[in-house]
Amino acid sequence: MRILLVEDEIAIASFISEGLQEEGFSMDIAHNGKEGLMMALDESSEYDLILLDWMLPGLSGIEICRSIRMENMTVPIIFLTAKDTVDDVVFGLETGANDYIRKPFAFDELLARIRVLLRSSEDINHMYSVGDILMDVAAHRVTKAGVQVKLTQKEFALLEWLLREKGKVCRRTSIIEKVWDIHFNHDTGVIDVYINFLRKKLDSPGKESFVETIRGVGYRVNDVL
Repeated sequence: MRILLVEDEIAIASFISEGLQEEGFSMDIAHNGKEGLMMALDESSEYDLILLDWMLPGLSGIEICRSIRMENMTVPIIFLTAKDTVDDVVFGLETGANDYIRKPFAFDELLARIRVLLRSSEDINHMYSVGDILMDVAAHRVTKAGVQVKLTQKEFALLEWLLREKGKVCRRTSIIEKVWDIHFNHDTGVIDVYINFLRKKLDSPGKESFVETIRGVGYRVNDVL
């Protein structure tokens, strides 16, 4: 999943970004309001969640949030701010934010709030399956025929994206941006390597791979094996 972080304090931005990347999220960062709004409104980015500082140079977080909602975008937004009065909280939520976390905050609290919003937004399921493969995103667990399969963070993130889009063709450019946080003009050969890793761990002997290669385009997980 891809998150946009709009935060002008470099140290805080680095702390949050590094922590979320370790949890398997892809991150984009903007350090001022104008850049943050431009990135948030970029239709090619398709962010799953936005972390938005209240006080920013250029445009405030409030202005950015209002602009996003005026475009009828439903992406979940969490305000990060030192403002702590009840009036501030109400004002931020009424502007269109989904949640609000006060600085300083513990990373575990931020992570928990992110996961709650991602679970509830757009009816995103946290259980995916294909054939005898079952993924429980909340528990960070994958099983095949009831036996747990150990995956790396990137393998898990790639499998989650493929299963979320089951039945659809996942284009290579979309995969590389969503899972690896690398833009489309970079080499996408790393995808092939990780697809092979998943196939080795999850394919059934004597059967076709659960991941179909769409030559020249990308990959697709079909509804049935």
